[in-house]
Amino acid sequence: MKKVNLVFGTVYGGAQYVAETMQQLLANSGYDVVLYSSDELVDFVPPQDELLLMICSTTGQGDLPDDILPWFLMMQSTAPYLPELAFGIIGLGDSSYETYCGAAEQLVALFEDLGAKQVGEFLKIDAGETMEPEVAAEAWLPSWCERINNL
Repeated sequence: MKKVNLVFGTVYGGAQYVAETMQQLLANSGYDVVLYSSDELVDFVPPQDELLLMICSTTGQGDLPDDILPWFLMMQSTAPYLPELAFGIIGLGDSSYETYCGAAEQLVALFEDLGAKQVGEFLKIDAGETMEPEVAAEAWLPSWCERINNL
């Protein structure tokens, strides 16, 4: 099975908890999984022969959390073209705001600009509807795994 690299951006810890939950579920399913903390992302460019799963909350007016912003800016300015990279995305936000899941949308746009291909549905988890985002992510994960297994 391919390796899955997990990257998260969080303000209050919710996205990190979802990422940790995904790490455990993927590992239990036999995947080789690495969860990157923000300080480990300094020069990290996802290898194209591995998978990338990003979990990101939104802050302010659709902004990226401070912990993932440096990585985003590094990727935006120095990352190579990544046409063989497959990625998944989980966004946490509040649909009562116009910028609902805006940070995750920025990540999608960046990786599409780099040539990467999104695999599976963009999961948007609404804080106004669920108090346990990890439960929604857990329900989404089997369909994502099915798609990545068919790559």
